[in-house]
Amino acid sequence: MLSRLSNIFRVPDLRNKVLFTLLVIALYQIGANVPIPGVSWARLQSLQSQAGAAGVLGFLNLFSGGALVRLAVFGLGVMPYITSSIIIQLLATVIPKLEEWRDQGAVGQKKITQTTRYLTIALALMQSTGLVYAFHGHDSALLGVNIDLIPKFTIPLAAFMVLCLTAGTAFVMWLAELITQRGIGQGMSILIFANVVAAIPSGGKGVYEEGGPLKFAVIVAVSLVLLVCIVFMTQGQRRIPVTFAKRVVGRRTYGGQSTYIPLKVNQSGVIPIIFASSVLYIPVLASNIIPWHGFQTFVRNNITPTSMVYISLYFVLILAFTFFYVYVAFDPHQQADIIRKQGGFVPGIRPGPPTERYFAHILNRITVPGALFLGLVAVIPSVLMAMWTLNKFPFYGVTLLISVGVAITTMRQIDSQLMMRNYEGFLK
Repeated sequence: MLSRLSNIFRVPDLRNKVLFTLLVIALYQIGANVPIPGVSWARLQSLQSQAGAAGVLGFLNLFSGGALVRLAVFGLGVMPYITSSIIIQLLATVIPKLEEWRDQGAVGQKKITQTTRYLTIALALMQSTGLVYAFHGHDSALLGVNIDLIPKFTIPLAAFMVLCLTAGTAFVMWLAELITQRGIGQGMSILIFANVVAAIPSGGKGVYEEGGPLKFAVIVAVSLVLLVCIVFMTQGQRRIPVTFAKRVVGRRTYGGQSTYIPLKVNQSGVIPIIFASSVLYIPVLASNIIPWHGFQTFVRNNITPTSMVYISLYFVLILAFTFFYVYVAFDPHQQADIIRKQGGFVPGIRPGPPTERYFAHILNRITVPGALFLGLVAVIPSVLMAMWTLNKFPFYGVTLLISVGVAITTMRQIDSQLMMRNYEGFLK
């Protein structure tokens, strides 16, 4: 294993990419630990000790690597960009202009990327404004505690804080794109991976201190089992064979070869988890607006990560969003039409509507176990912690999913570059 690891540093191009990626991650961690002006450092430390994973803040804090609780320059992290990308991807199925850009290839993708950037800045402005309002002591449901982090609050100071958070989001977006262009892996995924992995040691320590060695050992054992299952399911795919007929253009003959369409069992990744968490955040926001004591009490007692009501709703929403997102990402009608236009066909299936029905049937069969797997991995650690009243690290299942998924994808990319240069890779 060590000899294979040393192969990375024997290839100058690959070595530079890996070192550049590590440098960007280090720069991101610096920005994630520098608080914005106007924040009370003493009260910030109090919030970190009282609300490490309380309220909905825990999930948002997971994707920022703890920077949100510190109200750091990179406090919003990658969440505005992720939300923007999801919104654009969904709108591309209902807005003709976006659908036209999607079908234009590289030129259209450039326009979609630019639109995603603008939407990211708009979302960052809205989210940073809401967070500054919340951290001024106006949203105990979000923080889990009632604390004012901005004691000398003024409108100009609030505007400057919003500007700092928004600029930090734009800078994070630029860093992620730099990793994609000049580093290893997909930039946003790498930054998310760095954030969630950085939270594992402190989260594990919190679980150990709160639950003791026996409960900690059980959670570690369950985590190892889940780890093996995640690797197995992440690698699983259904390959649909496609054959292209021969065609003559001038003096050349094209086609005649066979290939396949790989459909992953976990086709949607962690996107349904993000969707489900966003939907469950809506009642928390509504409880700050609706002056109904009964509703506010219900939200405060039940819409928390270790509540069985929250876990049940979380599981159901993950199942629903998995099916929704899979059909958005892989549209059977669109795929069947593309194959037909390229002169291809699935052996034994007629082109057109029969191919579309065949794709839909296969997609349904592999999405059911994929959705159940995604939901179970997300909620099993939370169920254990709810049964034992452990509140320190309720999103451990999500952490495992992200860590393993990004690690496997990145290792595949490194492996392919090593194999191209006649070096032995990591994966067998």
